[in-house]
Amino acid sequence: MRLELGHIYIKDIQFASESKIENGVLYVSEEAVKAVALEDEKIKSVSFDIAKPGESVRITPVKDVIEPRVKVEGRGGIFPGVIAKVDTVGSGKTYALKGMAVVTAGKIVGFQEGIIDMTGPGADYTPFSKTLNLVMVCEPVDDIKQHDYEKAVRFAGFRVATYLGELARNLTPDETKVYETCGIKEGIEKYPDLPRVAYVQMLQSQGLLHDTYVYGVDAKKIVPTILSPTEVMDGAIVSGNCVSACDKNPTYVHENNPVVEDMFAQHGKAFNFVAHIITNENVYLADKMRSSDWTAKLCRMLDLDGVIVSQEGFGNPDTDLIMNCKKIEAEGVKTVIITDEYAGRDGKSQSLADSDPAADAVVTGGNANQVIILPKLDKVIGTLDYVTKIAGASEETLHEDGSLEVELQVLTGATNETGFNRLSAR
Repeated sequence: MRLELGHIYIKDIQFASESKIENGVLYVSEEAVKAVALEDEKIKSVSFDIAKPGESVRITPVKDVIEPRVKVEGRGGIFPGVIAKVDTVGSGKTYALKGMAVVTAGKIVGFQEGIIDMTGPGADYTPFSKTLNLVMVCEPVDDIKQHDYEKAVRFAGFRVATYLGELARNLTPDETKVYETCGIKEGIEKYPDLPRVAYVQMLQSQGLLHDTYVYGVDAKKIVPTILSPTEVMDGAIVSGNCVSACDKNPTYVHENNPVVEDMFAQHGKAFNFVAHIITNENVYLADKMRSSDWTAKLCRMLDLDGVIVSQEGFGNPDTDLIMNCKKIEAEGVKTVIITDEYAGRDGKSQSLADSDPAADAVVTGGNANQVIILPKLDKVIGTLDYVTKIAGASEETLHEDGSLEVELQVLTGATNETGFNRLSAR
């Protein structure tokens, strides 16, 4: 499958009477994006703001981060099964607005939302301090059920991102990257001397509000399956979960999955990038066993030499991670696992809830329990009403001077970014 991904670099975002992209500036009509967001009657009101790198701005509670894209040529559309009709994506031509993102925020549903600081020490731990962010803060209608509100906010973000992506349809990209993988037989013939390697991605699917969607289907309902690595670039996988901010993969991370990017960079050189295998993370033992059995079976059927396995979440999913590692290794396929750690504030606790000697090649995202102080910033987009309730915070989080004492897990994308960067350097 072959995908041309055109990069259109956004240098600034400004509100204007008309939405358009000119000379690298994204002009956004507030009236237009509000109308797009309010298409769902479950959202009572929405406000938009802009946060730029280096500004004294804190965004919280963050739900999702999305990069606007548009499908220019090829089958399907962006976010198939969610926004576009169901069709296989990952081929043809797609344009992405680089350097910016749509950030959704609003009243907290669970306790595991996040913070993005655009400056200060917190900015060092989130990739989204470096993007130009169009932030939408949604207010739900009264007496709405939690999961209905959560879905409404996330889907509003997808609609707004799709609307912005469409502004680039007739533009000429600043840069184009080509991603291409072979069929199984073709790959064996083309790269006979290279190791056959795949990416096993564990998707968060542990229960209500712990959702990930694959072509619009809740990952709890899938069995492990094979994707072309380019499918995620068209939004085939999107976030819908409320696990700790540092552990959840926002939709932006799925679209720009750094493991996929790194493996494509080595495809045809160090190894043959054979496939992207997706599996889920389960609550019940029988489901964990079934999914890990199927994942290992697929690795063997693809005649792989090695895999990289990434995890989303922590604690309970550690069991799924180690099951996958043990069973894939037992099939004669070498594994490298990517995970963060929860080793306690002193760093002395057992960092994973499960372990095994087979897990002998690990890329760590660091200790999510590490405590840092986030200084008071001049502006808050969203609200601090829930800042003592989110995972990684406590009743003592908000100091009298307005600073926050928190664990790293409150920062959106924190350990994911760190872990992926370390993978790149490995």
